[in-house]
Amino acid sequence: MSKADNMLSILWLLRSGKRVTAQQLADDLEIHVRTVYRCIDSLCASGAPIIADSGPNGGYRLLGEFVDSPLLFDSEEQKALVHASVFAREAGYPFTDALVRAIDKLKRYTNEEQLEWINRHSDGLAVIHPPTDVRELELLKHLEEAAARGESLNMVYAKGPELARTNRVLNPYGIVHWKGIWYVVGFCGLRQEIRSFRVDRIVHLEAAGTRFERPSSFSARDFLLRSLLPDSLDAETLVTVRLKGHEHALNELCRHWLFGHALSERRRPDEALFKIGEPSLKTYVPYFLLPYGKSLEILEPLMLIERMAEVSLEMWKHYEAMPFKTDNRKG
Repeated sequence: MSKADNMLSILWLLRSGKRVTAQQLADDLEIHVRTVYRCIDSLCASGAPIIADSGPNGGYRLLGEFVDSPLLFDSEEQKALVHASVFAREAGYPFTDALVRAIDKLKRYTNEEQLEWINRHSDGLAVIHPPTDVRELELLKHLEEAAARGESLNMVYAKGPELARTNRVLNPYGIVHWKGIWYVVGFCGLRQEIRSFRVDRIVHLEAAGTRFERPSSFSARDFLLRSLLPDSLDAETLVTVRLKGHEHALNELCRHWLFGHALSERRRPDEALFKIGEPSLKTYVPYFLLPYGKSLEILEPLMLIERMAEVSLEMWKHYEAMPFKTDNRKG
């Protein structure tokens, strides 16, 4: 390990509050005892309040207040970090190797009581998510690092039904994870505008040899959200949608990717208000509400009620005309 890793590891071992000798630290870290002395000296020079007690029962220990410093985590914080790492790995986090090393280090240099606490809670958490392709992980690393450094990329992208390939220069502003899919948002040199691209459709990336400055107030998350919901959250066309129904049905609806962002007010457990763009109410919103059947009731607007009736009738006509229905009647 590097000197910095050794110094941090020593802090972790000392945070139990117990006296630890230099030889014990050396044995635990598998380093020479002289390296321990040098790291202790560097830590003290940096301001770490390490106290050296002499005598048969002596050793090194930390001043009590330093044990609770922001650089050291309590049991609840450690548990939360381990849980967060599980979600990140399953979502296809591109720096998984570094994440695993960090969590291993967290477990290794905590005391026995906290380690038992972490294992007891982490064993009860699991996330089911489609595995992320190894090639996609490498692309995500490349995109994130280029975004951080402000480096333009030459990108080969496959788009459309036939996945026709196009070449373009991309200034990556950031990567976003949305509903199990990773996107990169940035300025597209081909279209001369900010665009979003699915990372799993990127064929090739390489450095373009140029640099860019990301707009200071730009949010890749907000841009992607509005590009995926082009008129749903348009302030100029927002219409109040008031729904009433079973509490569980409304709770589930509020988790929907559109209704969750459009939620305006939850007056009661059985009633909710949403602000949704009018064009969306006439197109796909009725189809989002169909699966809830009679568990939800539209109180307003009348336009959505009428559109739901039209969609329901269209669905009935569609299945009424199915060939198997005619065959069953004949039989």
